[in-house]
Amino acid sequence: MQDLDQDLVEAVLANWETAPVNEKLRSVLGFLQKLTLDPTQVTAADMAPMRRAGLSEVAIEEAIYVCFAFNIMDRLADALDFEIPTPKHFKTGGRFLYKLGYKATSLWG
Repeated sequence: MQDLDQDLVEAVLANWETAPVNEKLRSVLGFLQKLTLDPTQVTAADMAPMRRAGLSEVAIEEAIYVCFAFNIMDRLADALDFEIPTPKHFKTGGRFLYKLGYKATSLWG
């Protein structure tokens, strides 16, 4: 796995709506923001922008798995006061998830 462009990552983290990403990724990020911050308001209509951008049902499902995994990890880390990993550990974990996929973290996978 190649290292991601750090400038691009920082731009997405600063503001995904203006970051230089393609429409597929932008539509997923918008959906995941709503799913994370206001999950009771998510409806089937929220899937439409991702489908219009050309994402497959499998890609949408995988994005939801990623969201699920990170939201659970984040809530557990906050509740249990986990120590924040070093950048090296984040990179190692990222490579692990890249190779195995996020679906492995799902209860239904």
